Amino acid sequence: MAPTFRARLRAGELLVGPMITLNSPEVVELLAELGFDWLFIDAEHTPIGPPEIQVLLRAAGRVPAIIRLPSAEATTIGKVLDSGAAGIIVAQVNSASQAREIVAAARYAPAGRRGRGLARAHGYGLKLAEYSATANETVAVVVQAEHVDAVRNIREIVRVEGVDGVLVGPYDLASSLGRTGDVEHPDVKKAIAAVRAACFEAAMPIGILGLTADAVAPYIEQGFTLIIAGIDVLLIGESARTLLDRVRRIPQPGVTR
Repeated sequence: MAPTFRARLRAGELLVGPMITLNSPEVVELLAELGFDWLFIDAEHTPIGPPEIQVLLRAAGRVPAIIRLPSAEATTIGKVLDSGAAGIIVAQVNSASQAREIVAAARYAPAGRRGRGLARAHGYGLKLAEYSATANETVAVVVQAEHVDAVRNIREIVRVEGVDGVLVGPYDLASSLGRTGDVEHPDVKKAIAAVRAACFEAAMPIGILGLTADAVAPYIEQGFTLIIAGIDVLLIGESARTLLDRVRRIPQPGVTR
């Protein structure tokens, strides 16, 4: 059996995936065919909810999809995992106590308090026992460090049992530092370095978002392994804009430019 996303994450493998913001099974299916290690489905800043998530998970096929949630609300975490997500990423986790609540919501007893039901993850009841026996070991829990408070508390956060990785949110982190939009500012870089140091000290996998290969390259070189490379709308938009610009520049016979 192939190793799970969680196992690969904890082993320190380089895992590269795009961010999905469009509620489009076709886009997800297309990206899943390209060889990405995982897909990041954003349910924080998009209208994508539990019903849409389940459809997108079907489109992802065998490529593990991790869902970003806007909060640690236990019912939402349960619904997303019951839909068959390989894991969750929770935004704005600023303390160890928040991290512990998230882990508890994502794990069955005795490790947590996730409720049991019959849904897609359980083969609609046909694989309930099998899924229940392995879910605590296979479902990934990642927390986002994207606020100055998370940086202050990062050494406690990374030591919460059951947290499998930390994802740096550079843009929100920059805003919390009063450096909105300037992810290259020394203050932002210093905060990211502090998160990295705490993660390395605790042998905790760390990840980050970058819009281009050049943006993520320095972090991969620094040992970041959970990489979000590109966003679906920008991948489509920038590619189309480049194509159109190149076509507009093709000389036409008899036309002087």
